[in-house]
Amino acid sequence: MEVPSFRDLSRRILLSASRSRPNVDFLVDVCDILLDCTGSDALELWLKEKEDCACWAATRKPRRFYRLGNLYPHDVETLVEEGLVWTEDARVAGALDDDGVFLSVIRVPLSAGEETVGLMVLKAEQKGYFDRRAAALCEDIGQTVAIAVNHHRVQLAQRERVKELTCLYELARTAAHNRMDLDRLLETVAVHLPPAWQYPESTAARITVDGHNVTTPGFEEGRDRQAAEIVVGGRPRGVVEVVYTQDKPEEDEGPFLVEERRLIDTVAREVAALIERREAERDRVRLEEQLRHADRLATIGQLAAGVAHELNEPLGSILGFAQLAAKQPGLPEQAERDLGRIQDASLHAREVIRKLMLFARQTEPSMRRVDLSEVVEEGFYFLESRCARDGIEVVRRLAPGLPLVTADRAQLHQVLVNLVVNALHAMEAGGTLTVETRAEPDAVCLVVSDTGCGMPDEVREKVFVPFFTTKDVGEGTGLGLPVVHGIVSAHGGGIEIESRPGQGSRFAVRLPLGGEEAERS
Repeated sequence: MEVPSFRDLSRRILLSASRSRPNVDFLVDVCDILLDCTGSDALELWLKEKEDCACWAATRKPRRFYRLGNLYPHDVETLVEEGLVWTEDARVAGALDDDGVFLSVIRVPLSAGEETVGLMVLKAEQKGYFDRRAAALCEDIGQTVAIAVNHHRVQLAQRERVKELTCLYELARTAAHNRMDLDRLLETVAVHLPPAWQYPESTAARITVDGHNVTTPGFEEGRDRQAAEIVVGGRPRGVVEVVYTQDKPEEDEGPFLVEERRLIDTVAREVAALIERREAERDRVRLEEQLRHADRLATIGQLAAGVAHELNEPLGSILGFAQLAAKQPGLPEQAERDLGRIQDASLHAREVIRKLMLFARQTEPSMRRVDLSEVVEEGFYFLESRCARDGIEVVRRLAPGLPLVTADRAQLHQVLVNLVVNALHAMEAGGTLTVETRAEPDAVCLVVSDTGCGMPDEVREKVFVPFFTTKDVGEGTGLGLPVVHGIVSAHGGGIEIESRPGQGSRFAVRLPLGGEEAERS
């Protein structure tokens, strides 16, 4: 072997280590320098890593660089303890890919001070190619390679850490934009992923949330892929993916680094937290609006009750004076008819006010024995005109002579109205509303059915959750059905729902009978 200048060889290796680039590119360069300068036909680098030893191989003719596989560090330690070895017998040198072609092999520990980073194996086809001078040079070069490997590892770790922190910093900045919608946020996060990976120019990213994708340019299915699941509230909601658009050499996880695995897992967790915060903020705003709406409804109810109280006195006077006037003898026939109309109108107005006060809960709640069919008849006093206006056909099947139940009549009115209004909302294009009452062995039952849009299972399971609504903001409070559930439960009853999308819904309320309530007075 023609011995090259140690100074020139070391300078080239250390200069290569100082360049900022991926680990594989650095190792390819080192192998090229060593093969060219020593004239060896093949080279192996066994480099210790965290838990194993990566084995890289290179040949001069043809020019190739590839990863042989991994060894356990203690296997390498055994060879390191033997120190420098050169021989004309490749089997003695311990070359991994010994196929009997290489007649000269030299094995050199790669040591920097007291630290050994691995082994270097040079191989030649010519017998007796390595002599004592070549062995001394290779031993010195082994120290230089060890220093270069350590230096490049530190440099690479620092660079990857900086890229990781930059990515997380940009992610934190993005999450701070409260006015940015979620799609825009995800697009911004995706843009910051490729620069954080080892080959940014060949990296593309995709973030999928609830079936919606945002991707960076060049993303391709079927490429080498690193992914992490987005889990929000214990439920998978999507995935963060990074791909290389070009083939890259093997590293820790395919062509990806362990540090990149940690980073993509962190990004997935941060995206999940971002989604959770945005949804919590959206729910908070919606809840506040619904509470304001509920407060407005309560205020309107109080106002209506106050107006009803104020109207009661003048209506009483109108009715009283009309009745007195009707008793006067000798009234013309037309005057009698007009006074009769005044009395009828006054009685009607008083009934409207009475029911308005009942619905506004301005009467003291009281548990009395009531007939459910009568409650339904009273409740439709206000509802029939709305049904007719909305093009809803009403079918009433009210069982006569139902057993009486002990209940608050006003609360049962509220149950009926809320169920009917819910049905009307489901039949925006018209339909049929069916209201039934019937007796069962130990209960009386109110059934409200509609031919509306129906509900999927995931909606049906949440209809009794306060403030849950499928209506647009301003169109519903999400309180109607939860109030129904609360009233029915307070009466010791139950409510069942049957619903299918496109086939309407059926609400069945059962109120229990007990003791004397089972007997009709």
